[in-house]
Amino acid sequence: MIVKQTSKNSVKMKEIKDIRVLNYSPKINPLVETKQNPVKTKKGLVATKMSTDLVDPRTGEQHSHALIHKIKEVDDQHFVKVFAEGVKKAFELNRTESRVFQKILEIYEAEKMTGGYADSISLSWFDGGLNGDKIGMSNVTFHRGLKALLNKGFISPKMPNVYWVNPSLFFKGDRVAFVTEYRRTQKSEKDKLEDAGQQRLID
Repeated sequence: MIVKQTSKNSVKMKEIKDIRVLNYSPKINPLVETKQNPVKTKKGLVATKMSTDLVDPRTGEQHSHALIHKIKEVDDQHFVKVFAEGVKKAFELNRTESRVFQKILEIYEAEKMTGGYADSISLSWFDGGLNGDKIGMSNVTFHRGLKALLNKGFISPKMPNVYWVNPSLFFKGDRVAFVTEYRRTQKSEKDKLEDAGQQRLID
C-alpha cells in the first residue's frame, strides 16, 4: 500500500502500483491508524485488526488480541452444512449428537418465523420418526442425542415436546463466524527458573 499523510493525525492508504515509488509515513504507522481494506483471495476476503471485543468467559475481562477475519460466500445449502459442521467441531459433538443437531436444524430452518425469528421448535417422536418423518435412527438413539444437546445448552424445554432454541446456534441469518482463540501457555515460576538455569549452562 502507498501511504499519504492527509493531516497531522490521519493517513490515507492507496494501492501500490510501483514499488520503486513509495510515499513514506515517518511519524504515523498507517497499519494502526487506518482501517485497511479486506484482501481478496481465491476463496474470499481476509481482513486483519487489533481488537478488545473478546471477553474471557472465566473472568469476564476483555483482552487485546490480533484478529484475522476471513470471509467466504456460499450458497444456502452449503451454508447450512458449513454451519452444522462448524458447530460440531466447536462443541466436539459425537456422531449421534451431530446427526440429531443436523436434523433439528433442518426442522428449524423450515419453521415459520414470528416477528422476524423463531424462538422455539416442536420435536415429537411418533410413527417411528422425528415429527413423523424417518431420520435413519431409533427412538433411543435420537433421545440420547437430544439429551446431550439439552445438557450442552443447544435447546431448553419449554413445554412437552416443545423446546426453546439457543439463538446463537439456531438462527436464520445470512452470516456466521467461528472464532478460535489461541493463547500462549503461561509458564510456572518453576519452569522459568529451570529455563534460566539451562540458559546459564549454555552461556
